[in-house]
Amino acid sequence: MAESVRDLSEAEIEKRLADARQELFTLRLQRTSGKLTNPAKITATRKSVARLLTERRARELREVSGGDAAEGGRP
Repeated sequence: MAESVRDLSEAEIEKRLADARQELFTLRLQRTSGKLTNPAKITATRKSVARLLTERRARELREVSGGDAAEGGRP
């Protein structure tokens, strides 16, 4: 991802998450059919999904806590 996930809007995070999950599905399908040319792409896509989910959850927690917590989560 060229830009930081933290800089994205919530709508953009949801769109990228849906796109990444669709790409992951396609890659897994290619792997089972034997047409996958770059197996490392599966790992990279899984990590992208994890980053997006982590940022989405962090925003939910900041919203619930009222945004009092520091950005890094440390006091």
